[in-house]
Amino acid sequence: MTVYVDDMFRYPMGRYGRMKMSHMIADTEDELHEMAAAIGVARKWYQGDHYDVSMGCRLAAIRKGTIPITCRHLACMAALQKRGLPMGDPATAIERRLALSRAENPALAAALARRKAEA
Repeated sequence: MTVYVDDMFRYPMGRYGRMKMSHMIADTEDELHEMAAAIGVARKWYQGDHYDVSMGCRLAAIRKGTIPITCRHLACMAALQKRGLPMGDPATAIERRLALSRAENPALAAALARRKAEA
């Protein structure tokens, strides 16, 4: 089972009052729901492709084998998954997402190439 939980709690968007929250995603919905059930998160909190989990649930998920990743990695992995592509490894997710963006948007590819040449 490959389940991931991000570090959204580190940023203002991950704070809800005093609560600190993270996103939890997985390679498959079955894996995601299985982990959510294992850490006591009700199915009604499923948000179509992820769960928002509290710090306590995040730590419980990590103890059960969930892999901690950054928000950026999670966002790239989720974007790939939404396009019907495998999420793959977090270590390659950012570059694979950028490559997909370049393929989908030639103007973006040209702008990124110019920025790289200027650096």
